[in-house]
Amino acid sequence: MTHTKQQELEEVRMLGLQLPTDPRWVNLAEMDLEEILTDHAYCEQKAATACISLIQLYPERKELVKALSPIVTEEWGHFRLVLSELEKRKLNLGKQRKDEYVNALLKFQKKGEGSEEDRLLEKLLVCALIEARSCERFRLLSLYISDDDLKDFYHRFMVSEAGHYKLFIELATLYSGEEKTRKRWKEYLIYEAEVMKELALRGDRIH
Repeated sequence: MTHTKQQELEEVRMLGLQLPTDPRWVNLAEMDLEEILTDHAYCEQKAATACISLIQLYPERKELVKALSPIVTEEWGHFRLVLSELEKRKLNLGKQRKDEYVNALLKFQKKGEGSEEDRLLEKLLVCALIEARSCERFRLLSLYISDDDLKDFYHRFMVSEAGHYKLFIELATLYSGEEKTRKRWKEYLIYEAEVMKELALRGDRIH
């Protein structure tokens, strides 16, 4: 199926994202599969850790604990799947690299301001945004990478990340209300688009 630029834009905006990834990213990514798979593995590991951290910080939020507990298992399972893919291809897991994208998002968080509920909202929206951008990148890989096995591999991840993105938005809405969540989410989306413009296009990073 051929995707037009307009279709690409609409599909990205379904996730709320304001700026689509430069399509050249897939070409860069497949030039060194060991690098992109290594970064992917650590992204899954960090996602599991982020969910564990939220559970530890907010054990009294029963809905959050119930929703995120299985996500921890799922994300760690994804980490193992990527390790298996590396092994299957006789590639090695490299060292974890600095995540400039996530660090930029964290700078936008309102820290030490407002109530505990406000701080929780910030954390949930950052998680939602990371999952949304990951979903968008996995979709591109599932469509355009030349390796058919990896197309299927990344399609499964795309579906999973879409579900996680929706879950974090739902939790944010549950605890902070629809109006407040929507207002802050729009601010994050505008900021994230600027971050994407500033970051260099790198094929060795998921984000």
